[in-house]
Amino acid sequence: MNSSENGTLASEKNLEAMRNFAETYAKRTNTYFCVDLSVTAVVIEGLAKHKDQLGCPLCPCRHYEDKEAEVNATFWNCPCVPMRERQECHCMLFLQRENDFAGQQQEISMAELAVVRSSLSA
Repeated sequence: MNSSENGTLASEKNLEAMRNFAETYAKRTNTYFCVDLSVTAVVIEGLAKHKDQLGCPLCPCRHYEDKEAEVNATFWNCPCVPMRERQECHCMLFLQRENDFAGQQQEISMAELAVVRSSLSA
């Protein structure tokens, strides 16, 4: 079993990469993070874990029978096809302004991520 699957956290390198990606993509698509930034933090952590495990940020909010096959199919690699085509994010990472759960932020600090990470590793 990969260490990322047994409860350890994603690498700092990929966490930072996924944070930067999420901020850049939100700004580019004029979408916003969830008003509850812990949702954003958990999704970014999940993307970073998948990048550690699979080399690709596979959507962390879905169940896969075969993650490697899903990575190769590319449909659920973030940003997934529904997000790219219709700006529909199942994970609630990238939300339209009119979405009831959309906050005002397009940025999240490493300190905010650290708070959520500490609760995940407890």
